[in-house]
Amino acid sequence: MTKWTPKHEAPEPLEGPVVATITGGTVLWFVLFLAQLPFYGWFADHGHVWWIWTCLAGAGLGLIGIWYVRKRDAAIRRAAAADETPTRSEADVS
Repeated sequence: MTKWTPKHEAPEPLEGPVVATITGGTVLWFVLFLAQLPFYGWFADHGHVWWIWTCLAGAGLGLIGIWYVRKRDAAIRRAAAADETPTRSEADVS
């Protein structure tokens, strides 16, 4: 069996409103948790309590995701700003 090798380069990753996307997903998970909470008894009777806790876990992990992507965006902005500002040796040349 031969190893498969790609015939072209992978495309650049898409950049978009990552923080807004993660925040929206987190809010959605939390709203789903709150919407299911009044029906806890029904979920418990039918063995589906894990649905409620899955929504809460999604909201909690979403909070971690928001923290992560905000730090990532800040690091990207810092790196871009560092690339744009000339270093001392470049400023001395001109």
